[in-house]
Amino acid sequence: MATRDLKIPSQRHPEKAKRPDNAQPKKPSWIRVKAPVGEGYKDTHRIMREHKLTTVCEEAGCPNVGECWNQGHATMMIMGEVCTRACTFCNIATGKPPEDLDVFEPGRVADAVKKLGLNHVVVTSVDRDDIEDGGAEHFAQTIRAIRRQSPGTTIEILTPDFIRCDPKVLEVVVEARPDVFNHNLETVPGLYPEVRPGARYFHSLRLLQRVKELDPTMFTKSGIMVGLGEDRQSVMQVMEDMRAADIDFLTIGQYLQPTPKHHRVDRFVTPEEFAAYEKAAFGKGFLMVSSTPLTRSSYHAGDDFAKLREARLAKLGKA
Repeated sequence: MATRDLKIPSQRHPEKAKRPDNAQPKKPSWIRVKAPVGEGYKDTHRIMREHKLTTVCEEAGCPNVGECWNQGHATMMIMGEVCTRACTFCNIATGKPPEDLDVFEPGRVADAVKKLGLNHVVVTSVDRDDIEDGGAEHFAQTIRAIRRQSPGTTIEILTPDFIRCDPKVLEVVVEARPDVFNHNLETVPGLYPEVRPGARYFHSLRLLQRVKELDPTMFTKSGIMVGLGEDRQSVMQVMEDMRAADIDFLTIGQYLQPTPKHHRVDRFVTPEEFAAYEKAAFGKGFLMVSSTPLTRSSYHAGDDFAKLREARLAKLGKA
């Protein structure tokens, strides 16, 4: 079989190739971003290539890559660049991963974190349903490797849902003690069959709840996209569900359609609506909320983590 070229959309997403095109609406003024430029961007790009690392910034086509990389912030994506799920919103390549896990990857990630001088790093991954533990031990090894080389760096992980694994694999990740455990719900439960077909809403919610049960001091975080076809009431219900699971930090951002084969943009949510969601979320008791059109899970993650710690201290002071 010929090697896939992941730069070609039809080979990147073979399961979407025969889907009809969805028209991509013109982006409003508040969603446009500048092209990536600057010495900081070039340095970050060079370090990523030297260490043969994959970033979700590139693979998912994040609109904030120019700003973040210019500041030396990159979200590491471990366990390869092919995902075993086929979510209809996501631009990461899908299919059967061609390689086993790279045992040297945790060390290379740690080297890059040290070279970039990161105070806070976000580590995410593709889904690896082909591996018995879903990559839990690989996450733990990456956390430990970063701790050894950069003991002062705070670590945020954005994990898969480990839905096909023994529930005990979650303990492996939590015992490695990341500072923030993030797992995105992505959308409201009513849209899961068409947006996130390989996942289950209440499983993802329970995963985050179990993190808190295993370590009540660990910060938990989750995010959703809007503009996929949800309504305000369903977003409010997700907030309620998250707070019932004791999630500390909520991110809400605008869904942007990567290609015509991906899920359509239902609408562009206005900045005023995002501000209203933020106010409502703080009212429901989240310690930290980021709700803007360009919000992404790891956008300004370091600054937000500092605010998260301050918010907890303030809450404890009032208790």
